[in-house]
Amino acid sequence: MKIITVCGMGMGTSLILKMTIESVLKKEGLSAEVVHSDLGSAKAQNADLFAISVDMVNAFEESGKNYVAVQSVFDENGVRETVLPVVKKFLEENEK
Repeated sequence: MKIITVCGMGMGTSLILKMTIESVLKKEGLSAEVVHSDLGSAKAQNADLFAISVDMVNAFEESGKNYVAVQSVFDENGVRETVLPVVKKFLEENEK
C-alpha cells in the first residue's frame, strides 16, 4: 500500500503527518510505503491513499483521489481513528 501525505509545500506538515502515520502503523504491526509531497505534485501522483490536513480539503478534493483528512498531524489517536480504518480495509481487500 502506498500512502502520500500532502501539504502546501511538501516539507513541514506532510513530513510530520508521514512520521505520525508510520508510528501508528508500526504500533499496529502494519506496513505501508508512506511518502510526503506538496499539493501540486501529489495531484499528479498515484497512491492508494492520500492523507491531508483538514485545511487542505478544498484544494485537494477536486483531484478525485482517495483521501482522508486529519484534524491534527501530531495527534496519533486522531490519525489512528481516521487513517487506520482505511488502511486496514485496503489491506483486507487486497490480501485476497
